[in-house]
Amino acid sequence: MSMLTPPGMGGQYRITGDKYPRMRPRRRRARLVLSMVASVTALGLVGWGTLQLIDVFTGGDKEAAAAGGTTCVKQAAASAEPAAGASSAALPKPAQITVNVYNATTRTGLAKDTADELKKRGFKIGDVGNAPAKFDAKVKGTAILLGPASALHTSLPVLATQLTAPDQRTEAGRKGAAVDMILGNAFKTLTPQATAAKAITALSHPEPKASTSKKGC
Repeated sequence: MSMLTPPGMGGQYRITGDKYPRMRPRRRRARLVLSMVASVTALGLVGWGTLQLIDVFTGGDKEAAAAGGTTCVKQAAASAEPAAGASSAALPKPAQITVNVYNATTRTGLAKDTADELKKRGFKIGDVGNAPAKFDAKVKGTAILLGPASALHTSLPVLATQLTAPDQRTEAGRKGAAVDMILGNAFKTLTPQATAAKAITALSHPEPKASTSKKGC
């Protein structure tokens, strides 16, 4: 065996130059490693692509369809519901509403002046004077509108158009159809007549809500 022959080679390879030869076993091992890496990479890409296709053709579309369907049902239900407080019965006109005007403030003549203005606007006027003791000097807002249960969606909303943010209440067991306007400390004057008339028209003929549903829904 030559002294240049690598140990373990058994004299099969003989060195003729100044470098060791590239041995076949090492070359085959490198090819095997590269083949394994390429196979794993290819399998990974195939698996990822398969998952994407499954998501597109199954899960993703189903979730989107389910979400869209729920939205459509909710929007359809909302559009079919009447506005809060709306009544199928026609609202009374001011001439059909009797109003008792009471002054719960310390300003003299406030009830009479307000009653006169309401009369000009077509309302019937009942009692006029100072507020009952349970309301006297206790109304912080513009006014309290008080009436029977039947007035909640009829007379009270119509009368409320004449004021800015009044407190509307009903009284259990109250008889008659008249309603009370109890003026509070925040009251200055009635809303402009043109504004009140427009508000009454809006109550009687509410505009339909615009649909917000998307196309294809």
